[in-house]
Amino acid sequence: MTLRFPPLLLGPTTKGFWCPTPVTRSDFVAAGHTLTDGSLTWPVLTLDADAVVHNIAQLAAFTAERGLAFAPHGKTTMSPELFAAQLDAGAWGITVATGNQLLTAHSFGVRRLLVANEVLDPAVLRWIAQTLAAEPSTDILFHVDSVAAVDVAASAADGGRVRVLLEVGFAAGRSGVRTGDQALAVAQHAVQTPGVDLVGVSAYEGALADVDAARKYLAEVRAVAEMLVDAGLLRDHVILSAGGSAYFDVVADVLGGPDVAGVPSTTILRSGAYLTHDHGTYAASTPFTRIAGHLYPALRVWAQVVSTPEVGLAIVGAGKRDVPYDSGLPVVLRRHRAAQAPVAVVGWDVTRTNDQHAYLEASDPLGTALAVGDLLELGISHPCTAFDKWRAIPVIDAGQRVVDVVTTWF
Repeated sequence: MTLRFPPLLLGPTTKGFWCPTPVTRSDFVAAGHTLTDGSLTWPVLTLDADAVVHNIAQLAAFTAERGLAFAPHGKTTMSPELFAAQLDAGAWGITVATGNQLLTAHSFGVRRLLVANEVLDPAVLRWIAQTLAAEPSTDILFHVDSVAAVDVAASAADGGRVRVLLEVGFAAGRSGVRTGDQALAVAQHAVQTPGVDLVGVSAYEGALADVDAARKYLAEVRAVAEMLVDAGLLRDHVILSAGGSAYFDVVADVLGGPDVAGVPSTTILRSGAYLTHDHGTYAASTPFTRIAGHLYPALRVWAQVVSTPEVGLAIVGAGKRDVPYDSGLPVVLRRHRAAQAPVAVVGWDVTRTNDQHAYLEASDPLGTALAVGDLLELGISHPCTAFDKWRAIPVIDAGQRVVDVVTTWF
C-alpha cells in the first residue's frame, strides 16, 4: 500500500538533529551522515534498521502461519513510514486508540482501521459514518460496551452506518462488558438499532498477570462470541480481535481458527510494541520466550555523561523528556569514547530520572569506568512511551550510518 508521508524539513527545532540550516529528509539521508559525525546531537533516539526489518518479518510470518489478520497498533509509533512497512509486509490494517489517531492514520492513506477503544465523540462518529459512506474501500471498526454507547453512535451517524465490535472486559480491568448477560443485552440493542452493524467481539488481554489468566479470559471472550452466534446476533461472519505484545501466542491458540460456532470468522491481532521490542518490559514478556522465534530491540537513546559529582554516581544527559520511565528505566548498554572500541557497561544502573537527566549509580566498585564526556548507549523499556518524545528519528544501519529518517505524529 502506498501511504502519504508528510513533508519533513530538518532544522534548528528538530530534536536530536544538529541542522542550523534547514535540510530536507532526502538530502540529509543522501549526505551519508553517521551517528557521530556531528549531524546529530545528544540525546538522540535511533532506530536499528536491521532489527526493525527482522521484527516486522517475524510477526508477518507468525500471523500468516496461523491464519490471522494483523492490524498492528499504531499508537506505539504513530509513524507513517513504519505503518507503510507493516502494511507492505502483509498487515490487514492499522489499529489506533483515539479519534485523532484515526484521522491521522486515514490522512496518511490507511484504509483499514480498527479503533481499539470506545468512541463517544459525536464529531468523530459523524466523520466515521460519512467516510464509510463516501469510501467503499475503507473499513473502520470501533468498540462499544454499553447500550448508551450504541445510542450515541447511532445518533451521531445521522442516517449513515457504523461498524462496531462488542468489547468484552474482565474484573478490575478497563472498558468492556463484564458478564454474559451484559454482552447479550448490548449486542441485542446494537442489532436492533438502525445505523449500527455489530460485526464481532473484541478484547485486550495484555494487562493480565500471566499466560494462564490470559488463556482463561480469552476463552471467555470466545464463549461470548459463540453465545452471540447461537442467539442469531452474528450471522454471516464474525470478527474476533485481541492482542497486545505479551500474549499473542495465546490469542492465536484461543481465538484463532476459521469459524465461531460454525460461522466463518476472522481473527485480527493488534500487537504493536513488537515492532521495536525493548531491553525491559517486552524483553521479559514476549511470547518468543515460550515459542520459536525472536525479536531484536531496535530503539536506543544515545546520551553523554555530563557529570560525575560523587564516587559511584554519574549523571547522564537524558531524562523524562527523552526516555520511557513509566514501565522500567533505561538500561546502560555500551560506553563509546573517541578512538576506542565500544565497551559493554557493567556495574551501573539507572535508578531515577529528572526532566533532562538520568542518575547512574554504581552497583559494583569494579564496574566499567565512566568519565565526563563519555557517550552512552541506552536501551529502553516500553517503546509505547518512547516514540511520543521524538518527532523525527534517524534510522541507522550496522555501521552507524543514517539510512533513513522516520517521523511520528502524536
